[in-house]
Amino acid sequence: MTSTAAPPRPAEFVIEVPDHWARFDLGDDELAKARKAALKEARTPVDRMRAEDLFRQARALNRAARKRGALWGAGTATVYDDALFMGHVMVFAVHPPDGQAFDPAELARAGDSTEHPRSVFPVELPNAGSAVRVVGTERVVVTKQDQVEMLTHHTLIPIPGGGRDVFMVTCCSPNLPLADPVYELFDAIASTFRFLN
Repeated sequence: MTSTAAPPRPAEFVIEVPDHWARFDLGDDELAKARKAALKEARTPVDRMRAEDLFRQARALNRAARKRGALWGAGTATVYDDALFMGHVMVFAVHPPDGQAFDPAELARAGDSTEHPRSVFPVELPNAGSAVRVVGTERVVVTKQDQVEMLTHHTLIPIPGGGRDVFMVTCCSPNLPLADPVYELFDAIASTFRFLN
């Protein structure tokens, strides 16, 4: 007998982000507060224009994530002396299609392209065990009109007792010139993931 019911809700989890990052329920209220703060710090009309553009992209990403089943998210828009850094992390529950598995070799074959090459490799998370990581630059479709080039960092974590179901921790940033430190930050965030039960 084949069941068409959705898989059971996965185990609870914890993931840590820097203290100044906003945690949000994927609504737009926290982004609105962060936008207001960033615009207050903007020193020039060009800074304001850049901030407005980044927040427009962030709102579109939020809405797209909600439609794709995101469970939790956090993000920042931090103004430094010479730049605005924007980063997001979201956790999704993923049930792969029949016949698809989350192993590094298969992901590398399916996801790599010459335009946007990705690195796919196994990782060991301190509190969650074996996982698969996919790192690269992607053109992310956020709306029918908007596509944004992003640094992306996905960690696929098998759910204990969940069969083929996984949690996917997705981190992204539009700050392409800062790739090395951004990926180090995303590694550190994903490494804090742990199951509560």
